[in-house]
Amino acid sequence: MRGRFDPRRKRAEAVAAENRDAAVELDLSEVVAALHWDLAEWLGTDAPPKVFDRISGALDEGFTSVVTTGQAVDRETLLSGLWSARNAQPGLRIEVSEVGEIARRPGLVVARFMAANTVGELTTRRRVTAVLVTDGQRHLWRSVHETPFAGS
Repeated sequence: MRGRFDPRRKRAEAVAAENRDAAVELDLSEVVAALHWDLAEWLGTDAPPKVFDRISGALDEGFTSVVTTGQAVDRETLLSGLWSARNAQPGLRIEVSEVGEIARRPGLVVARFMAANTVGELTTRRRVTAVLVTDGQRHLWRSVHETPFAGS
C-alpha cells in the first residue's frame, strides 16, 4: 500500500499490565461492527479525519494483518494505505455476520466472522479471524487474518 501517513493520528494506548487479567466483558458483535462501520465510512465517503482517528485508535501498537492476497502488513503500513484510500470506494458498505468467539482468556479474545464488502452490484466476502487484547473496558485489535470466501 502506498500513500502518505498522517502523523496527527492518535496512537493506540497500551493495555495496562495490571489490568490484563481483568474479566473480559465485551460484546464481540458490537466491537467488530464498530470498526467495520468506520472502515466503510472512511473508504466509502469523504469522511472527516476523526473517523480515521477512531480506526487507528482501535489498533494495538503491535497490530499485524494478513490481507486476502496473503501479504502480511504491520500497523503503520496498513494505516498509511488507509489514510490515502479515503473515499476510494464511494458507497462502500461492509456487512459483518457470523461473529463467534474462538477463545477467551484474561486480556485476550479470539474471534471469527464473515465480512461482506459491497460497492454497487459487486460483493466480495471474506472470513476473518481476529485477536483482540483487552483490559475488560477497552479493546484493541492485535491481529487480523482475512481469507477470501467464494461460498454461499
